[in-house]
Amino acid sequence: MMEQQNSFNNQQQSTGLMKQPPEMVSVKDSLYLADMLAWNLNAIKKAHFFATQCKDPQIIDALNRCGLMHQRHYDTILNHLDPNQAQTQQQFQ
Repeated sequence: MMEQQNSFNNQQQSTGLMKQPPEMVSVKDSLYLADMLAWNLNAIKKAHFFATQCKDPQIIDALNRCGLMHQRHYDTILNHLDPNQAQTQQQFQ
């Protein structure tokens, strides 16, 4: 087990990229993922709120596109966390 982890660490350091994700997510990584989801959700809510407060159609459109971009980011993160759930959701759409 320890040799496998050392091999994994050496492989990651030499290439700078992870060839496959680890089987487990560390506590630090899970907290960062939760933060990313929260940041995107907050941006979605703010874009929607400000779009409802605006009168200029161009600004409303820009805010709606911004909200949709953050929604895609949020969905992408969720899909990476549970790809089986994403496939199930696509079947119902």
